[in-house]
Amino acid sequence: MSTANTTTSPQEQGHLGKPPYVNVSSQATSLRQPSPMPAPKRPGGPRHKSSIRTEESFTQPRDIERHSKLPYFLRMHGSITPRMIIPLSFVGAWATLITCISHWVHPLVVSSLLLTVLGFVVGLGISFRTSSAYERYVDGRKYWAQLSQASRDLARHIWIHVEERHEQGLDLGKRDLLGKVTALNLIVAFAVALKHRLRFEPYAQYDDLEHLVSHLSTFAGEAFDPDTSVPQPKSSWKRGGEYLGLTVAQSNPRKMIKRSKRNLGNLPLEVLIYVSAYVESVIRSGQFTNGTEQAMVMNSLNSLNEVLAGTERVLNTPLPVAYSIAISQITWVYVMMLPFQLWDALRWITIPGTIVGAYIILGIAAIGREIENPFGRDENDLPLDKFCQGLEDEINVIAAKAPPKPEEFVMNDDNAIMFDNSYSTLAAQSIEDIRAGLRARTVRASAMRASLQQARREKQGV
Repeated sequence: MSTANTTTSPQEQGHLGKPPYVNVSSQATSLRQPSPMPAPKRPGGPRHKSSIRTEESFTQPRDIERHSKLPYFLRMHGSITPRMIIPLSFVGAWATLITCISHWVHPLVVSSLLLTVLGFVVGLGISFRTSSAYERYVDGRKYWAQLSQASRDLARHIWIHVEERHEQGLDLGKRDLLGKVTALNLIVAFAVALKHRLRFEPYAQYDDLEHLVSHLSTFAGEAFDPDTSVPQPKSSWKRGGEYLGLTVAQSNPRKMIKRSKRNLGNLPLEVLIYVSAYVESVIRSGQFTNGTEQAMVMNSLNSLNEVLAGTERVLNTPLPVAYSIAISQITWVYVMMLPFQLWDALRWITIPGTIVGAYIILGIAAIGREIENPFGRDENDLPLDKFCQGLEDEINVIAAKAPPKPEEFVMNDDNAIMFDNSYSTLAAQSIEDIRAGLRARTVRASAMRASLQQARREKQGV
């Protein structure tokens, strides 16, 4: 029988709806390669690479791995300056109008006392708005950190403590191994599905998610309709309007959910149900009998469910609209009154002074609006794509090697346990000699730290 890898033509792939078979023995690192940057499937031809790179550089969440040498006041990626162009143009025109009328027709002057009173109210409102938005941003980051911790713990417990019954049969052991890998893939699927849910992308047919959940029976997978469920590409006008912060160019983020005619379910919750079903099956089969480990796995599952509920709370309970409207109105009243209060003291400097004041006040308010939802695709939102890729890479590392056996790394001659002595060297000594060496190690460690500190001081010339 031939041992060559089986391949499938592109036509056969389209007919079957599945990726081609790949012999896992040819993969050197892991059973599944990390997925690329996620992107919803869209109709139409591909765009030029440079245009895609330019668009991602200015409209995607900040890449935490990239480093910029520009000072902060010169950076554009993540700045609210583009969103201030139109408001500041309007404010500049308004300040110019009031200044010209005051100079050539009649002075339009208001007492500076109004500036002080309104300034206090505006500062209080903007402070409340910004602190509330930042609190939501921090909550979102904390929940995602909790997801990463619970996912790592759950993957580690499953990989190490769920028994693979190779001694009872080759096929049975292989089935147990592949079951564990499937469970680890579902942990990644939970994070990716949660990311899409928080971005109001309710389906399962996304490039970074479909291969993880296509074998599951889910409401999101069944509700997908290629005619209505695929987002249309945005026009240049719409992309430009969103970049400049025009509300008329911003679509309803829940548009895909409202268009669906079928029950979309809750995909992260459904994935969590499948993971729970796997844990229940290995407990019943006797592969996972340690009660303490079972409790820790259940705690991890509960922690993931808490993350789901917590992130949904952050997403679906924004600042009450009455506060948002009142703060916006008060802020604009203050900005519009600036020329009347600055003319008497600044004359023609009123125009740039009003623009600078408006930039400070409206800019801080705009930052609060942007970070209020930390799960979107704005420049200052959390880089959920990177978080999901990092979690997938870590789980792939966990599954890359068989669970280690203590005798393989403890009784290893490369294990320099104490004073560069290997296991075999120390095993030939008595227990009293080993304990004496442990006591001597504390003294030697203190002496080495003191020596290093002294060498550091001499190097620094102290």
